[in-house]
Amino acid sequence: MGDFFNLDNKFFQGLSKVVDCVILSVLWVFCCIPMATTFFLAWQSASVFGWILCWLTSFLAGPATTALYYAVNKVIRHGRSYLWKEYWHAFKSNFKQAALAALILTGVVLFLGLDCYIMYQFAAQGQKSGVLYVVFLVLIVLVVMLAVYLFAYMARFENSLGQSFKNAALIAVANLPWSLLLLVLLAASAFGLWMLPWLMILLPAVYILVANFILERIFRKYMSAEDLEAEQERNQEFFN
Repeated sequence: MGDFFNLDNKFFQGLSKVVDCVILSVLWVFCCIPMATTFFLAWQSASVFGWILCWLTSFLAGPATTALYYAVNKVIRHGRSYLWKEYWHAFKSNFKQAALAALILTGVVLFLGLDCYIMYQFAAQGQKSGVLYVVFLVLIVLVVMLAVYLFAYMARFENSLGQSFKNAALIAVANLPWSLLLLVLLAASAFGLWMLPWLMILLPAVYILVANFILERIFRKYMSAEDLEAEQERNQEFFN
């Protein structure tokens, strides 16, 4: 019985990680509220101004997602430092680059989404050119796949924005089976949120945690021996 109430046992450690996931998810959702709000307003009104506003408010999603990955990797996965501190540290240090990346990606997705909608309407009218909506749909999926890698890459490595885009795209293509799995998991998470919206307070961090196991395994293949050794030493120093 005494072991059960020991805060160092596996039960309390697991419970602590669940609480951490809830805190991180709430932080991420809070940062994404402007974009989510303008998206639903634009969807309902179908106005050009609404979609422009949605695009403009998307900039917060970039640093929020980068910070989420950084905190999950450092605090939840490796037990280093403190959640609140690391989340906002990553949010601020990656703000400019991640915000610009979010604006670029969101702009591309909205543009492709408009093309996809137009082509779908053509297809519904029986026009042969309408089948192109499938092409635009595939392109949207590819952009989402790039986003998954890009924000994780920014959280882990320092590089120029252009180089980060290039490296993230190359890594995603070079590890296509894993990339497809990440997309399936993301789609499953989105479906879960659609069915049970209250999971918003948990699923964002849980998805990133699961993705972290996959992405870190991939990233390590592209890290030098010196970088891998330095990272291992940092993890060991924290527990010593």
